[in-house]
Amino acid sequence: MKKLWISFAAVLVVSFSVLGWIGTRIYQQMPPLPARIVDSNGAVVVPDGDIGRGQNVWQALGGMEVGSIWGHGSYVAPDWTADWLHRESTFVLDEWGNAEFGKPYSQLSGEDQGKLRGRLEPIYRRNGYDAASNTIRIAPVRARAFESCLAHFSDVFMKGNDAYAIPSGSVSTPERMRQFAGFIFWTAWSAAAERPGDNISYTQNWPYEPQVGNRPTGESVMWTGVSIIMLLAGICAMVWWYASQSAAEPVGPIPPTDPLGAWAATPSQRATLKYFWVVSALILVQILMGVVTAHYGVEGEGFYGLKISHILPYSVTRTWHVQIGIFWIATAWLAAGLFIGPLISGKEPKFQALGVHVLFGALLVVVVGSLTGEWMSIQNKLSDANAFLWGHQGYEYVDLGRAWQILLFAGLLIWLFLVVRATRPALKVAGEQRNLLYLFLLSAAAIGLFYGAGLTWGQHTHLTIVEYWRWWVVHLWVEGFFEVFATTVIAFFFTRLGLIRPAFAAKAALLSATIFLSGGIIGTCHHLYFSGTPTIALAFGSVFSALEVVPLTMVAYSAMDDLRHGRLAPWVQRYKWAIYFFVAVAFWNMVGAGLFGFMINPPIALYFMQGLNTTPLHGHAALFGVYGMLGIGLMLVCLRAMEPRAEWKEGWLRFSFWGMNAGLMIMCVGSLLPVGLAQTWASVDKGYWYARSTEFLGLPYMRTLRWLRVPGDTLFAIGALVLVAFVFAGRSGARRSEAAVPDALRVPSGD
Repeated sequence: MKKLWISFAAVLVVSFSVLGWIGTRIYQQMPPLPARIVDSNGAVVVPDGDIGRGQNVWQALGGMEVGSIWGHGSYVAPDWTADWLHRESTFVLDEWGNAEFGKPYSQLSGEDQGKLRGRLEPIYRRNGYDAASNTIRIAPVRARAFESCLAHFSDVFMKGNDAYAIPSGSVSTPERMRQFAGFIFWTAWSAAAERPGDNISYTQNWPYEPQVGNRPTGESVMWTGVSIIMLLAGICAMVWWYASQSAAEPVGPIPPTDPLGAWAATPSQRATLKYFWVVSALILVQILMGVVTAHYGVEGEGFYGLKISHILPYSVTRTWHVQIGIFWIATAWLAAGLFIGPLISGKEPKFQALGVHVLFGALLVVVVGSLTGEWMSIQNKLSDANAFLWGHQGYEYVDLGRAWQILLFAGLLIWLFLVVRATRPALKVAGEQRNLLYLFLLSAAAIGLFYGAGLTWGQHTHLTIVEYWRWWVVHLWVEGFFEVFATTVIAFFFTRLGLIRPAFAAKAALLSATIFLSGGIIGTCHHLYFSGTPTIALAFGSVFSALEVVPLTMVAYSAMDDLRHGRLAPWVQRYKWAIYFFVAVAFWNMVGAGLFGFMINPPIALYFMQGLNTTPLHGHAALFGVYGMLGIGLMLVCLRAMEPRAEWKEGWLRFSFWGMNAGLMIMCVGSLLPVGLAQTWASVDKGYWYARSTEFLGLPYMRTLRWLRVPGDTLFAIGALVLVAFVFAGRSGARRSEAAVPDALRVPSGD
């Protein structure tokens, strides 16, 4: 174990050192944020400070939940960076074509089009930033193009656009609209302007826009090749390592009866039941918001013809869909952590149940308050400053206002305190489980503390820096340390049932965490290829994100182990469906995180695919398939241990399990995958802007493919409804008096 701990520590130290160093390089080389933009004649195009104020307008109206910037965000409306860049450059070409040939650009011969493109590319590739005056200078024709794009964007955001699911009045005044346009122009300028001393733009020539010379870079192609080689080498090494291992250690004598069969739930454990009720309720709300959000993609303003966009605009429903999903998954995991404490230590600290009740109330305040604030922000009922504080930050997955974010962080620290005090007595007991307990507490501490990365930016922080820290939360917090925590909790579950030895479980969990984090920490950079970061982020992100996939190719081993554990004794069948959900986690880890994830992670693939439906394909399969299924499995384990002799309606769980998993698969391969691949073809063929345009998405076969989400979504929703019904009504005869429990199995409580 000592060598494993040294390896684990070395991975953490080296990986975070590299990630921190990459962060300093990003800070040094991010696109400059000018005070103003003027044309070469000195006329002001964007006044002092309007770019920063425009970023705040964008945040307040929903930010990444209304279209996307640099490829990050939602999928119904266009990517505003790509849309602006294409519209602006087309305006310039048309103006030149009409002036010189009497025709718009699209009607010119290939020779004449080539002549104009040859003139256009240099004015977009030229940087034009003057550090001394903190000003960007552009050609006068680009200033005129700015006004044309401003008029179009004003129509979209002030008058509304059904195809984009944007209601009228989304931006309230012409002044705020001009500020917003200034921010979008800056993101488009960054996408085409070459870095000083280099021949690629700040965003690695993303998006693909041949009109202005934005084409894949040599670095994107080369590091894609390296990442594939690293993936193959890693898989080979992992297979050889597995082959070199000796046969699994004997389990030892299996308990003749369920060790938890006579367990008397402690007051704090019973207090977690309401957490699972809230989890179930939030699942229903998230599904409803998901259904409405999906329909906005094909109906624009409504839900089966009912116009609701002024009450619940797309930006609200998508925000709530994403946030509620995170809330219920996190709540299930936090409740499992609180529940398992007394199981580990055999003792319950004084006032532990009170702490669990207080934390529950605090989490409810954060959930209700943040969702309300997001609605108020998008409905223009808050100023930009108050929107950042109490409403909508505008950044996907961390949308909630800063005040709610701080309260959530405080709640996580309270949770960490409760978990530590419940498990601390077990640290004083020498035995095989101590190493597993150390890993459990370390992962719990990471969950409590790493969410703090979301507090590192402010309302006016440069977008590139926000993206760097935002992915610390989304990738490291959710995909990294939650993974370690989950592995450890499952290991504790099987050791508590006597199905595996604590020493073996600790070794397996620590090794799994080390292998996963060795690629996962630095692999965070694969989200940052085109966010104004230097090539170093692309190089490290591509290589280490490939290594992330390596352990996911072998998760079938753990899944089969889980199934074998479930067949070691007849009484284990009581936990059958919890174990099945754990097996589903392994499956979706391999398919959703591994297969669908690597499909878009190599630089050259993501160059054309970022922000297309290949992204929600990966997102749905990985977020719900892995973390959602795991949250459900943990919930079922806790409910069974809380009510050992309850009669469960197994048929309900059977239908729920297969309904959700089959529905998720049908949704992925029946709609999201073909839509995403069709968009990828369009992106390669004509440009990224076209793949996100209503012109392409409105084609009859594309509308059909998008409607084909309905069968999978429906089956999934029915399965989830049955699960919720089970939680509220599918268990009977659960409550027993503590008098019926032998004294030897009672847990002391100070409450």
